Amino acid sequence: MFIYYAVAAVVILLDQLTKWLVVKNMELYERISIADPYIGLLSHRNKGAAWGMLEGQMWLFYIVTIIVVAGIIYFFHKEAKGHPIFGISLMFLLGGAIGNFIDRLWRKEVVDFVDVLIPVINYDFPIFNVADAALTVGVILIIIHMILDEKKNKKKVS
Repeated sequence: MFIYYAVAAVVILLDQLTKWLVVKNMELYERISIADPYIGLLSHRNKGAAWGMLEGQMWLFYIVTIIVVAGIIYFFHKEAKGHPIFGISLMFLLGGAIGNFIDRLWRKEVVDFVDVLIPVINYDFPIFNVADAALTVGVILIIIHMILDEKKNKKKVS
């Protein structure tokens, strides 16, 4: 069980370290090109949820995050035993949720900095951070777990 919580801790540490580095070393809206024009670091702040939705509603984010974190921990202890992909996915979600929650509590805004342009469709993806990436990975892993679990259950029935 310790190894699972270690995954969440690593996500939180990486998230907070990278955000600290951006805040300390970059001016707001400064962009550092990595693979121009496709990948760069762009110092940005978000006072809302994804894509700036519900900007300024911090009290709502506090309540929702506390409920989500409690739900993740509950599901981890109740449902993830014997399901390593599900357990890891929940820890990615936990780390991501706590990472952005720390920003909202401490800074009253979330530090975002990964700037990606998807070349084939020329789409400027919304700026994100390590916590956001961890949340996405967590959701993808849950989907994979559900697909594999469904296949396993179909084999049992056959």
